[in-house]
Amino acid sequence: MSNRFATPLDRARERYTSKRPRSREIFERAALVMPGGSTRSVLDFAPFPFRIASATGSHIVDVDGHEYVDFLGDYSAGLLGHDPGPVEAAVIATLGRGWSFGGVHTDEVRFAEAVVDRFPSIEQVRFTNSGTEANLMAIQLARHHTGRDRIVVCDAAYHGGLLYFGHGGEALLAPFEFDRMRFNDLHDVGHVVDRATAAVLVEPMMGSAGCIPATSEFLSALRARCDEVGALLIFDEVMTSRMAAGGVQARLGITPDLTTLGKYLAGGMTFGAFGGRADVMAAFDPARGGDLTHGGTFNNNVVTMAAGATALGELLTADVLDALFVTGDSVMSRLTAVFEASPLPLCVSGMGSLMTIHTVTGPVTSPADLATADPVLKELLFHELVDRGIYLAPRGYMALSTAITDDDCDRLVSAVADSLRMIAS
Repeated sequence: MSNRFATPLDRARERYTSKRPRSREIFERAALVMPGGSTRSVLDFAPFPFRIASATGSHIVDVDGHEYVDFLGDYSAGLLGHDPGPVEAAVIATLGRGWSFGGVHTDEVRFAEAVVDRFPSIEQVRFTNSGTEANLMAIQLARHHTGRDRIVVCDAAYHGGLLYFGHGGEALLAPFEFDRMRFNDLHDVGHVVDRATAAVLVEPMMGSAGCIPATSEFLSALRARCDEVGALLIFDEVMTSRMAAGGVQARLGITPDLTTLGKYLAGGMTFGAFGGRADVMAAFDPARGGDLTHGGTFNNNVVTMAAGATALGELLTADVLDALFVTGDSVMSRLTAVFEASPLPLCVSGMGSLMTIHTVTGPVTSPADLATADPVLKELLFHELVDRGIYLAPRGYMALSTAITDDDCDRLVSAVADSLRMIAS
């Protein structure tokens, strides 16, 4: 622990606790019936997470009456803000016709058509309930298609609750045969990916590991190497698909064989998907000789399908996503200027509207660059920002939504600058 910031952090936790008696009370109740007091580990932080009472647009209010500007965006799932009207209307209209059909319906076709129309790599798509499911299914599909078992991933990558390759993820790791390479390392591309590889699963920007973008050279080398050895290239665009109408693959002009999706594409509803080349996806089509089955009671649930068709068809236009990308770049530039003026070791990395604040001087091009990061300083900054009405992830991660305004961005930059002055003093 950093001795320099330990005492200020203790005081910040005490201040936080004193202001949130209702959240503390509910946390103590929750801890009796849920391990850790929640059912989504990423939401936990010390001394306890505040409980959200309501949310609208870019703002949330906790049960103790504190209001925050939401820069977390539900870890990128809330791209449209907390209550996009057209999505709400679509869901309500759909529920008026019943739900839990146990059969196929029209909205899943509309949603699938919208997905296929957007992503260069996706000729056909299947829906799931989360990005975790999507990645698990893509891995199994690649193993089936190639007749090989080994999957190459990057050290510290996160591809879902059962596919976490960072410290502490081993106990819950799905039992596939994995081989690891270093992110953005061209040498490892040629030496780790070989003719025993079924697929390479990679994020065009590492999300959980710290919003670290892949270089175009790295992704291009992976594309060429997979072609050379007969492996499939899988882009996990669960987070990065927001970077353009067709995701990072469209922005960079690098097309994978399979793509996995999740998060925001269904307007904030439970969602995941995997898709790609028609000849690969044919494994699920009995009419084309496919012998794989893909179950999931809620894969085509009416709420997600209606919300997704509306979100893609009406709200998430190319112009909207491009504008959000520019806003995110502007925020990162402004934060960088604040960090450069501070004596504290800080930087920000990311792409467009997704970014993470790090407690190192930077630059950050791989998870190894974060080995000397100060976790105490990071938590202290988190608490200072929460105290100023700014909500982000404890790890420093932010995901801007389309509901975020210029005034919200100004408030963020001002709060960061004020917090750093307080900490430095």
